[in-house]
Amino acid sequence: MEQPPHRFRSQSDTMERTNRAKLTNPVQDLFRRASSVNMEKYGGRTTDATSTDGTEPFSTPRNRYEPGASPEELDQVIRRSVSGYSTGSSAGLGDFTLIHWDGVEGSENGSSNSCRLPHSKDLNPSSPPSVLDGNVDDTLYHHLEQVMIEAENAKRDAFQEGIRREKAEKDAIDAIRRAKASEVLYNEELRQRKEMEEELAKERQELEKMKKIRDEVMEELRAALDQKSLLESQIAESDQMVMSLEQKIISAVELLKNYKRERDELHVERDNALREAEELREKQGEASSSHIPQFFSEFSFAEIEEATQNFNPSLKIGEGGYGSIFKGSLRHTQVAIKILNAHSKQGPSEFQQEVDVLSKLRHQNLITLIGACPEAWILIYEYLPNGSLEDRLSCKDNTSPLSWQTRIRIAAELCSVLIFLHSSKPHSIVHGDLKPGNILLDANFVSKLSDFGICRLLPRGESSSNDTTICWRTDPKGTIPYIDPEFFSSGELTTKSDVYSFGIILLQLLTGKQAVRIIKDVQDALDSGKFETLLDPLAGDWPFVQAEQLARLALRCCEMSRKLRADLVSDVWRVLEPMRASCGCSSSFRLGTEEHFQPPPYFICPIFQEVMQDPHVAADGYTYEAEALKGWLDSGHDTSPMTNLKLEHKNLVPNRALRSAIQEWLQQL
Repeated sequence: MEQPPHRFRSQSDTMERTNRAKLTNPVQDLFRRASSVNMEKYGGRTTDATSTDGTEPFSTPRNRYEPGASPEELDQVIRRSVSGYSTGSSAGLGDFTLIHWDGVEGSENGSSNSCRLPHSKDLNPSSPPSVLDGNVDDTLYHHLEQVMIEAENAKRDAFQEGIRREKAEKDAIDAIRRAKASEVLYNEELRQRKEMEEELAKERQELEKMKKIRDEVMEELRAALDQKSLLESQIAESDQMVMSLEQKIISAVELLKNYKRERDELHVERDNALREAEELREKQGEASSSHIPQFFSEFSFAEIEEATQNFNPSLKIGEGGYGSIFKGSLRHTQVAIKILNAHSKQGPSEFQQEVDVLSKLRHQNLITLIGACPEAWILIYEYLPNGSLEDRLSCKDNTSPLSWQTRIRIAAELCSVLIFLHSSKPHSIVHGDLKPGNILLDANFVSKLSDFGICRLLPRGESSSNDTTICWRTDPKGTIPYIDPEFFSSGELTTKSDVYSFGIILLQLLTGKQAVRIIKDVQDALDSGKFETLLDPLAGDWPFVQAEQLARLALRCCEMSRKLRADLVSDVWRVLEPMRASCGCSSSFRLGTEEHFQPPPYFICPIFQEVMQDPHVAADGYTYEAEALKGWLDSGHDTSPMTNLKLEHKNLVPNRALRSAIQEWLQQL
């Protein structure tokens, strides 16, 4: 840093004051002695003056030197003192020149002053000692002379010191100038450095931006390369997949050709087998049934498709665990077609079970199995327009409710068909899934028991008088509220299992309520005497005594232990048969008069328009009375009476299933 000029000057002054102090003390002593002699001679009064450096005081006439006085004031004091010395004595100091006091520059604060003798031109060292008074001795003169010599030396030293000081000040000024120049150069260099640093920072920012752009470009390039590699691998995999698929297609085409060839061979074998079977059937005639009537006809899948209009959803009338049920027109007869569910594991076994049971049994309260399509596991039943008992009890589609008379008759019919099944020989048949949904109603509300897919055949022991001990062990199946509790817990299915289900249905006929908790509700109502409030009001005015009797009978059928349940023949039928008779129904289960008991339309011959006695199927697929169709053909006709299309042949096939159904219907008249 540059040093201020006054600092160098202050240091020089300090050195000069030190030298001057040494010179001033003898002078002061001289003047003190001179002043003392003068004052004693002339009787003047003296005042003490103290030097600025703290030496002994000396006397001056009428004046006193104050330590804080200026150099000009000190000079005037000395002049007056010397003047007084010269005028007060004739033998005074002569032309003694006053010593001039110069004020010395103080320190930086200007607080201290000292005296020096810069000039002594007029000082005459050769003056005779007579100029002083006789009182001034040679010693004082000698001291004064020494003082003057010392003063000259001090002057010379001070002059040299001044020269050195000027040179030092000049050097200091040059140093200051050079320092300023250096400072300017330093500032300029600092500014340039700052500019260079700013430029360097900008360049670094640009470099960082370029690096960032480079990294982004490299990342995009890397992603593009990865994408390219991925696409190449996918293309390679696709090529391999295409080659594999081409090979599979070639194999599939070959396999399809083989399948077609095998199918054609199987079709030929099937046609041959059917032809042989038909020839065998014609040869065996009635004796082929082995004493068991087979009320069963087979239909092709093409006929089923035509009857259901390719399984039109609008013709679907029901759906269950076995599959879907469609309404169809098969050989100009309305039928119900049950189709196996493709995902049903029980389908084939249930199909065979129903065929085995319903093709060998006939009862007015069993649904009629008209035929089947074995190749697709399809069953064809008679069509019953009034749906199920479950739908009628809930008045589905706003249908009218069943009267209490009809309900008692349905209960009697259901008891009758169960007795028929349980007493069948050589095996008792247990339905196993008795519920309102499996009881169908025809146009006259006559009940028909259906769905024998899970029924079981129980052997009848000749030595056993009570068939309740005979059971079939199997996994519990059916609908929960209707399942026998013992069958559900032990897996033992008996005829008493159907009795339990019958009791639940009888309670529903009385109350119109759901099967869940119905046993407890009826029992509580009977115990509290409020059973009349539980009866279904939609059935009309129940005869309370008969209704209560039926309710208690139903509760006996629903006992938890099968041994305590009522017997269908001795207990249930004995009560229901008189009640059914009192409702106006004969023992033949006929409803009303003959004009209200119309035959089903498929019993009517299209030519004679009367119930057929010997139905036969012609080449057009329709069933006619054999005599009527032969007369039609003998008269020269080769076309169908129904479609007016030419018949492919004139062969007639007996429809034994329909003839058996007609015979049973005629027996009811």
